[in-house]
Amino acid sequence: MRPEYIAVEGLIGAGKTTLARRLAERWHGRLVLEEFDENPFLPRFYQEPERYAFSVELSFLAQRYHQLKRVTEQDLFTSCTVADYSIGKSLVFASATLSAEENALFRDLYDIMYADLPRPGLIVYLHLGPEQLAERIRRRGRAYEQNIRSDYLERLRRLYFDHLSKAEQGRVLIVDLEHTDLLEDAKAFDALCARIETPLRSRSEVWRI
Repeated sequence: MRPEYIAVEGLIGAGKTTLARRLAERWHGRLVLEEFDENPFLPRFYQEPERYAFSVELSFLAQRYHQLKRVTEQDLFTSCTVADYSIGKSLVFASATLSAEENALFRDLYDIMYADLPRPGLIVYLHLGPEQLAERIRRRGRAYEQNIRSDYLERLRRLYFDHLSKAEQGRVLIVDLEHTDLLEDAKAFDALCARIETPLRSRSEVWRI
């Protein structure tokens, strides 16, 4: 009953990539990781967000499109595909960073580019509190992330929840990790895997380990 295409989502520092790697390894699936290091505008965006917002979001849009296009064209015999982002991530960040006019143009481009790409059957959203996110961002030490403000993270959180509540396809599992560390707690990871393999009772559910 496990979905064939799973996307792991969450705010900056939530642990998306680590979880996606572990899920793909567990199920011998195909792993799709976001290529954020190839976005030349990202460090500059955190220094001058108003100047580089449209450039950084457009660059991510193109990268995600080309990557997912390559994935859909591959004929690999894998049990599932696990990605550390969903295609709707572009809309969330564009809503947070762009002006109304830029966002309208961005959404038009998004609709055109993503019309024929597959949507995940399940989005696993990792929810953490702002203090935990700030500590994880500090620990991983990316210089351009160290000045991320808590109000920016809170705005992204609200936009994510709004976006997920309106998702037209697939199902959403919101995983509350405020009192659990999936990296350290093997039982919690096993429990999450079992939950993913069990059909959701509704289109969107909140689950606490």
